[in-house]
Amino acid sequence: MVKIIMHGCNGHMGQVISGLVKEDEGAEIVAGIDVVDNRDNGYPVFTDMNECEIEADAIIDFSTAKAADAILDYSVRRQIPIVLCTTGLSEEQLQKVEETAKKVAVLKSANMSLGINMLLKLLKEAAQLLAPAGFDMEIVERHHKLKVDAPSGTALALADSINEALDHVYEYKYDRSQERKKREKKEIGISAVRGGTIVGDHEVIFAGADEVIEFRHTAYSKAIFGKGAVQAAKFLKGKGPGRFEMSDVINEA
Repeated sequence: MVKIIMHGCNGHMGQVISGLVKEDEGAEIVAGIDVVDNRDNGYPVFTDMNECEIEADAIIDFSTAKAADAILDYSVRRQIPIVLCTTGLSEEQLQKVEETAKKVAVLKSANMSLGINMLLKLLKEAAQLLAPAGFDMEIVERHHKLKVDAPSGTALALADSINEALDHVYEYKYDRSQERKKREKKEIGISAVRGGTIVGDHEVIFAGADEVIEFRHTAYSKAIFGKGAVQAAKFLKGKGPGRFEMSDVINEA
């Protein structure tokens, strides 16, 4: 049984994960942390994380970027491994994640879904074959109108996976409206769409001469991210300091 502290427990994903854990015999949420305590979650909720001294095996963080520094510090102080699911972190915060991982186990993945992590692997193979053959690569990501960061962390992870396979020689292009010139060979275009209630849709396009190959992942429910986060918490139980990815969870399964 893995005991979990849910950071951001009263947010949408916090509630999704709370519901999933109730049906999971291998996990239990022993405490929640949120700036607002306005629900009966069936576990104690703390508006000040430093008041939470309940024993736990892992923390799941699904909150906001501005709260990331504090929960990382808390994780180190309590020596509790953390699954960091919040996106939109600054470069300084990403560096803090790496420093934190030297002191406690940290699992950070741009996307917690099994399908996306499988796609990351497939794209490396596709890029190694198609890029040398002259294929251009574009990524289009679509999310709901309330999402504040763009492009999505998952879109960047997809681009990074491609770029890693190609020795990091490609640059990312986010906007072509300010210049009139043809597309550069060594660039990956990344476009963001925001609207409605789209949970998450990522399309990777390999466009060559007279043929186009597309990879696409569509999330119909945020439950897929919650399931991945719970699996990640189980994976981290008992782990010492280190930086982990969702791919580590998949490989150990």
